[in-house]
Amino acid sequence: MANKAIRYRLYPNADQRIMFAKTFGCCRKVYNLMLNDKIESYKKTGKFVAVTPAKYKKDYPFLKEVDSLALANVQLNLQAAFRNHFDKSCKKQTGFPRFKSAKRSRKSYTTNNQKGTVAIIGNGIKLPKIGIVKAVIHRQPEADWIIKSATISQEGDGTYYASVLFEYEKNVVKVRKSDNAIGLDYASNGLYVDDKGNIGSNRKYYRESHKKLAKAQRKLSRMQGAKKGEKKSNNYLKQLRKVNKIHRHIANQRLDNLHKLSTEIANQYDVVCVESLDMKAMSNKGFGNGKATMDNGYGLFINMLAYKLDDRGKYLINVDKWFPSSQICHCCGKVHSEMKDLRIRTMSCDCGLTMSRDQNAAINIKLEGLRILNSV
Repeated sequence: MANKAIRYRLYPNADQRIMFAKTFGCCRKVYNLMLNDKIESYKKTGKFVAVTPAKYKKDYPFLKEVDSLALANVQLNLQAAFRNHFDKSCKKQTGFPRFKSAKRSRKSYTTNNQKGTVAIIGNGIKLPKIGIVKAVIHRQPEADWIIKSATISQEGDGTYYASVLFEYEKNVVKVRKSDNAIGLDYASNGLYVDDKGNIGSNRKYYRESHKKLAKAQRKLSRMQGAKKGEKKSNNYLKQLRKVNKIHRHIANQRLDNLHKLSTEIANQYDVVCVESLDMKAMSNKGFGNGKATMDNGYGLFINMLAYKLDDRGKYLINVDKWFPSSQICHCCGKVHSEMKDLRIRTMSCDCGLTMSRDQNAAINIKLEGLRILNSV
């Protein structure tokens, strides 16, 4: 069995928006209460006490108004947060759980499907305690897909989304190993360069909207509520939504571009070879191109490639980041240590090769990736 989530845009009415706001607030309240009780019990006894949302419903009757499964999932989320911090065997090591803020924390909650409490009906999604919420059902699930849960979220620009998780039986046959492969070398000014010399995308969506965003942020900074501790005026909140809308537009542009590029590659090739780069480390100040790195969204692009290739039974091969792909001449194999200097943009070898360093690196990544695949 496998899981797949589809994200739908929601258009709730006034009453449903109120219920969403109540549920977001109650989930945040329960999380903070449980975390506080665990911390206090540790101070007194040296152990973290086990708590459940039911403990607080007597003192806080408004918790009964919202979906109980949403509160139950908050308990599971807190348990996972403690496990990720204390369990050294977990792949994802995190810091100690922190209290959720009404201003900064993400507005979302998850509810489970119990005998049809979550369902896609016509042009809407049925949710517990909410009813049928109007939605854009841009993709219908397969007949044998079973709804497991739904995560409702509100973005900073005020839009609502439902991420519906489906369970289905995965029947994917791996394709035969072949030479229908492509090598991708990361490029900060074009997302990637492949082994044929093609550039992924030269679009820089954040930079394209930078002037518009800066103007909206300057206007926001002059309104009542911009200073710390100052009461936020209605005009401030209205302008804040405009700023968040610009950010959402930039993110949507980037997502759309990455989805199109990754789908095209996944459909065309059986093997995709990439470097296992640490994008967070590459975006720091030491490299001097952090904004371009983050604007590319290369890490998200690789994640998209991974699951799209897996769905098609194809291969994504990760080449070690320390593999000297830029220093090796792909024709004769000679190592050019001077290519460590990123300012040298052309590979010139004694064998007669003259080529862009990025394309040469992409060819080496492809060759190394095929070697790794065939050695398995």
